[in-house]
Amino acid sequence: MRRLARLAARTPADRERYLDLLRALAIVLVVLGHWAIAAVSYDEHGRPDGHSALTAIPWAYPLTWAVQVMPVFFLVGGYANAASLAAHRRRGGDAGGWLLGRSARLLRPTSALILVLAGGALIARLAGAEPAQVRPVVWFATIPLWFLAAYLAVVPLTPLMYALHRRYGLLVPLVLALLVAAGDLGRALGPAALALPSYLLGWLAVHQIGFAWFDARRGHCRPLDAIPPAVTTEDRTTEGRGTEDRAGRRLGVRSRCLPMSPRAAAAMLVGGLVVAVLLTGPGPYPVSMINLPGQRLANAAPPSVALLAVATAQLGLILLLRERAERWLHRSRPWQAVIAVNSVVLTVFLWHLSATVLLVGALHGLGVLPTPAAGSAAWLAWRLPWVLMLAVVLAVLVAIFGPIEARTGRSTTSQPPGRWAVARTLLTVAGFAAVVYALAANGAAAKTAPEPLGVPVVALVAYLAGAGTLRLLRSGWEGRG
Repeated sequence: MRRLARLAARTPADRERYLDLLRALAIVLVVLGHWAIAAVSYDEHGRPDGHSALTAIPWAYPLTWAVQVMPVFFLVGGYANAASLAAHRRRGGDAGGWLLGRSARLLRPTSALILVLAGGALIARLAGAEPAQVRPVVWFATIPLWFLAAYLAVVPLTPLMYALHRRYGLLVPLVLALLVAAGDLGRALGPAALALPSYLLGWLAVHQIGFAWFDARRGHCRPLDAIPPAVTTEDRTTEGRGTEDRAGRRLGVRSRCLPMSPRAAAAMLVGGLVVAVLLTGPGPYPVSMINLPGQRLANAAPPSVALLAVATAQLGLILLLRERAERWLHRSRPWQAVIAVNSVVLTVFLWHLSATVLLVGALHGLGVLPTPAAGSAAWLAWRLPWVLMLAVVLAVLVAIFGPIEARTGRSTTSQPPGRWAVARTLLTVAGFAAVVYALAANGAAAKTAPEPLGVPVVALVAYLAGAGTLRLLRSGWEGRG
């Protein structure tokens, strides 16, 4: 508690604390959503098997508009990445050094999960388990890595995308959204391959909005009262290319700033909801924002225009609550709680399905594993004790593995001379690419594939090579400043 109090006291006055709260809430909602929607049954071999109960409870489809919070995480990530990149450049660093430093906090907890799961799979194999028995367990525990693969693909593009944002502003996410719409058209009419870039473009669009929030928060768009009197009305129109919000910031698709006024937030909330309803009601998109079997236009993988509409509504609601939340977060206890969650937030996310595996295995071993039919009264009654028991298991896992993340401080890297800076940047990007490939390959491999280590060998080798390269680069250029 004393450490949390010290960290809270050292928080800069201009920090956007609300973003930290949003990150924590987003992960908590993901965890609770996955736990609450889980249904456990026995397969034909008498082994426990898990699946989503969402198909059995269609009345819950609209609730996914609130619990599908991946857009919130990318929004917060965009702000955080823009802020850290700007600070790194003010200290004289380059984009390669920034990317290298960013890798530490993301990959250390991830490496712990992958190595523990691969080691556990090896022990199970030595104990006589068949590869076809090991893979489903590891596959389920590594489902969170799908999201991490998308985020790790976006992060290396931050310097380029932020440069585009500084030049073209909100026009960039608009163009990205149009490309997502083209991908949706390909899924609906063919060829379906047109939608493959949407796995990246959809999340990049949301990530760009985080840049616009950062610029608005830091005053990178000049308010009216900061424009010198000598500037003419014509000059103002040319510079701003739009109208103004109540804070005086220039709006329009060429603006770099996110409109933050209550009126703009309400327009996003209502407009996003109206578009989402039209797309999922009379339109061709499913109501659920979480993918279900058999959906041709699934909303989450890849992101669809309907999901982007829901993300717009979420953004509007977030902005409407911002000022009140910021005031609340300037109290000591709420802010300390947010700091505590964020210090292990990635660990919580990565291990929450492993907690499910451990609890199911323990209850099965004791012969007391309940398997009520999904959506039944017994299944609903089992939700509360189920979630509480999982929370206990996850708390133990976080106590064990959380320090790996919590003790990962801010990584700073010195600037290498001349050609070595280019070489370091290229190796850093290659390391990220290897990690993204590994996580995506693991997720794409069949759930029942006979993988001796649970994770495909090629994916495991690629991950270790990429993460190892990044670790060596950090060791070689770490600074103490």
